[in-house]
This record gives sequence, C-alpha cells and structure tokens, in this order.
Amino acid sequence: MAPRDGRRDLRSLPKAHLHLHFTGAMRHATLLELAERDGIVLPDSLVSEWPPQLSAADEKGWFRFQRLYDVARSVLRTEDDVRRLVREAAEDDVRDGGRWLEIQVDPSGYGARFGGITAFTDLVLDAVREASAATGLGMAVVIAANRTRHPLDARTLARLAVQYVGRGVVGFGLSNDERRGVTTEFAPAFAIAERAGLLLVPHGGELVGPQSVRTVVDALHAHRLGHGVRSVEDPALLARIVDAGIPLEICPVSNVALGVYSDLTSVPLPVLLEAGATVALGADDPLLFGSRLAAQYATMRAAHELTDATLADLAAMSIRASCAPEETRTALLDEVGAWLATDAESATMSP
Repeated sequence: MAPRDGRRDLRSLPKAHLHLHFTGAMRHATLLELAERDGIVLPDSLVSEWPPQLSAADEKGWFRFQRLYDVARSVLRTEDDVRRLVREAAEDDVRDGGRWLEIQVDPSGYGARFGGITAFTDLVLDAVREASAATGLGMAVVIAANRTRHPLDARTLARLAVQYVGRGVVGFGLSNDERRGVTTEFAPAFAIAERAGLLLVPHGGELVGPQSVRTVVDALHAHRLGHGVRSVEDPALLARIVDAGIPLEICPVSNVALGVYSDLTSVPLPVLLEAGATVALGADDPLLFGSRLAAQYATMRAAHELTDATLADLAAMSIRASCAPEETRTALLDEVGAWLATDAESATMSP
C-alpha cells in the first residue's frame, strides 16, 4: 500500500536538536512548582497568560523577553533543580523523536548562585551525563557568551569551554539581542575556541538582517549559525552560506513569536531548502514559546505542505549538522531512512 505523504508520526522521526537554551528548556509545570516552593511571585505572562505574547521588533520588546527569561532562571535554586531541568529536557526531546541534543548555556548567568562558572559547568555536565544515561539520548553542551556583556567576559567563557573539550562541551556560541554590542569585538573569544577545535555557533540573522549573518561568518568564523534565517534577504549571501556548508538552526515558532515573521507561512523554509541550505529545526526556548521540537516540524509541515520525504531530509540534515560521533550519525541516518520506508497507512498518525 502506498504511503500517504504528510501522515507519518513526526514524534517517531529520529532527529537532532541543535538549538535549545538552558533555562528556556524548562517545563512550564516545573517553573510553577519551583516558584511556589520558594515563594517566588511570577508575572501573569508566565502563569495565567502563558505562553506570553512576545515581540522583539524593538529593543523594548526584547527587554520584556529577557526579563521573563531572567525571572524563570531565578527559580533554579539547588543542584537538584538543575539536574531536574536537564533530565526533563532530555525526556521531552526523546518523546519528540530526539536522538541527539546540544543544549546551550551561559554559565555566567548562573555562577553566582552555584559557586562560580566552573562549578556550575561541572554541575551541568554531570547532569547531562546522568540524563543521557537515564534516557538514552545523546547529549552535549555548547557554552555561549552574552552580547550584552563585555567581550572580555566572552574570552573568559571561551577559555572555560576549552577546558572541557572532550569532556562534554562541543561548541562555543554568542547569544542575546543582536542589536546590542559590537560583534567584531567578540572575535578574540572565538579565536580561542577555534584554536581548541570547538564548533563555533554564534547567533545571527534573526532580529537583524543579512549584515548580521555576514559579520558572524566573517569575524567569528561561524561553523553553524544560530538562526541565520534572514540570509534569504540576500541571495548572494545565502549562496555563499550554502557553498561553505554552514548549517542554519531555524526556529520557526520563536521567529513568529518574536515578530520576525507575521505567521508560520511567512517563515521562508522552502526558499532556504530550494537554495540548498542545510537546515536544522530547533525549539529555541520552549518555556517562553510554548512549543517543543516535534512541533517545529509539525508547524512547517502544515504551513508549507511539506512531504514526508522533505521532513525526513530535514531530520537527516539536523543529524549531519550535529557534533554527534560519526557512528551515531550513521546509525541515526539509517533510522531516518527506516522511518520514511514505513508504510504511513500502518504508522501512528500525527494529529
């Protein structure tokens, strides 16, 4: 019996998750529980009005987004809280078909409460090892600097990341509002990470257009781009990214929530794919956007009428773009092929 395109269960499609922020990975129920435990009063937008209505079209909008993120981070008070966040993030990814996860964290945002950035990094990596063993999910960590902090802080974090090469840290990134800071001033930090062989994964090309992408590629030598979706606005730049084999971590639901695009049909995934770009779909911050990994595939399937073959290609691209060991990537790509070969009539159907 011939498969019906677009009907296979997306939660059983094996995939890698390459764009997930640490606090943003927290379950909403966990946020509420931890806040109640310690008497932390949360804003309505994180309680009765969740998920919050967000737009980062201007810096004021981004400030509101960042404030909610900071409030959510404040509920992490104990080592067990950190371990719980990591374990639940792993469980959620496995439920969504995740087979490999690279979770991104800025230790400087947590160090004051957990004994410093080194102690916190040790804690996160231990939590990752525990969660991986418990769930079977392959996991690694990307340490990210913050654009709103001094570039010297980024150098400190780059040196920290280098200490953990081969011990669970696979990449070095740069996050927060693209409109803040001078991107080129972070180049020395990325040079430290590059010399140590870390994957360079700065954010660029979401809130700001193609020039942001060009800068992180030229100045920071990006190997993979956090977002990069707005490279479509400059066909020559997009062709350059494709030719260089630089994958894009595209987060459709957050793109719309932050006001980058008006709706999901406007997210230019088909244009990127037509140009030959390598795309890895990611959830970004499920706690604030209310949408996890499988939902990124489901929304793009619905918005652009993607076939199962295209969805399988997207999953395969996420795996190839990951830092998973070669034998893991090979095995997962075989699983993607098996998913596509399954008779969709007899497979569990997605809603």
